[in-house]
Amino acid sequence: MTFPAVFVSHGAPTLALDSDEATYHFLRGIGATLGRPRAIVCISAHWEARVPTVTSAATPATIHDFYGFPAPLYALRYNAPGDPELAQRVLSMLPTVHGERAIDPVRGLDHGAWVPLSLMYPAADIPVLQVSVQTALGAEHQLEVGRALAPLREEGILILGSGGATHDLRRAQFVHGESVPPSDVAAFEAWLVDAVTLNRRLDLLDWRERAPFPDQNHPTHEHFLPLFVPLGATASGDSPGRVLQRTFAYGALSMAAFAWD
Repeated sequence: MTFPAVFVSHGAPTLALDSDEATYHFLRGIGATLGRPRAIVCISAHWEARVPTVTSAATPATIHDFYGFPAPLYALRYNAPGDPELAQRVLSMLPTVHGERAIDPVRGLDHGAWVPLSLMYPAADIPVLQVSVQTALGAEHQLEVGRALAPLREEGILILGSGGATHDLRRAQFVHGESVPPSDVAAFEAWLVDAVTLNRRLDLLDWRERAPFPDQNHPTHEHFLPLFVPLGATASGDSPGRVLQRTFAYGALSMAAFAWD
């Protein structure tokens, strides 16, 4: 089967425990909706590297790459296996930067990967590896990463981008339940939904010029760029995305999620 390529907004690390959040329940159900992949290749906003890099640990650790959160969150472990052989294949597929790409045999799974996956596939029995983001190279580079990885979908492998549809933490309010977003957040989210579902790829690639309020919604870019990997992983490039979820949380964050079939 050709597995869908997916982008999710992962929110705060506490999402793994917060059953009051709509996104918690969305992620708990989406794994069954998508089906069981043979493996998962995750592009997380929380791993930036100078060149495209792949994790190859056979038993990747759970990285608690945050501080100041409740103690039960640090006790969580997502003990999914890795897949060193697949990691080598993925490495060979990736574009190089200045002739370089790399493999990391030690790095585990950061919270951009394990938080959503612990809800999507809680049995932790599907091999997972991560591919790093090159934030400085922008959207076009991440789209090329997606194009390079597209053949994996034919093997039943999930390409998962994990970031944030909007991500201005300066305005985030970590309270329970859905939020009414500020007008600029709502405008950016509506533009994004239209651009994805109408397949306006040029608009998406030029998002810093064409989207409303880009700097307010993404003062840094690492949480938006993972979207371009599943976008690029469509076989023909002319397939529109579909909305999996539209909701707002934490006062100013869109938790939108999309799939490309």
